[in-house]
Amino acid sequence: MLKINPDKAIEVAKEYIRAWREAEFAKNDVRIQNALADGNEQARIEAVAYRDYLRDLPQQCEGKTVEELNAILSELGATT
Repeated sequence: MLKINPDKAIEVAKEYIRAWREAEFAKNDVRIQNALADGNEQARIEAVAYRDYLRDLPQQCEGKTVEELNAILSELGATT
């Protein structure tokens, strides 16, 4: 029987998320810049909220089971 170390699984999931979100940060930075240039306050607020969501993603892994981690990664499309 294969036994998975849950602490290691959490760290691996966090690393996948950190790698995945790099491109998302870049796209979102452009959204923020465009919103500022256009004076679109609502778009800026939404982009800043998304940036905060991206920053908080790795912490969502804490205390999760391997199955829950897989679900998070699948939802993001961050799996290999």
